[in-house]
Amino acid sequence: MTRALLTLNLKDDPAVISEYRYHHAHIWPEVAASLRNSGIETMEIFLIGRRLVMVVESDGRDLNHAFATHHASADARVLEWEALMKAMQEPVAEARPGEWWARMEQVFSLA
Repeated sequence: MTRALLTLNLKDDPAVISEYRYHHAHIWPEVAASLRNSGIETMEIFLIGRRLVMVVESDGRDLNHAFATHHASADARVLEWEALMKAMQEPVAEARPGEWWARMEQVFSLA
């Protein structure tokens, strides 16, 4: 199992944040299927203000590869969803060049 915490911001607009919440309360079935078929086993997204934090686990596949497989989907609904979500988002200032969802560094674990 591969696990990561990722972060990004929603655009600073209450209507955008409301729309993002709505879509994630009603995720399109094609999107969920594509994520699972790409190797994503669990995904949770948390929101505070406009900051999103995603907890994601794959079936052992590299997460970058899993997300690339999902984003390369030939399913028009998946591509429409991804374009819609990206229009509502913006990378955090700490993101590396070319990074959209920034990977967070684990600094502590009480295991």
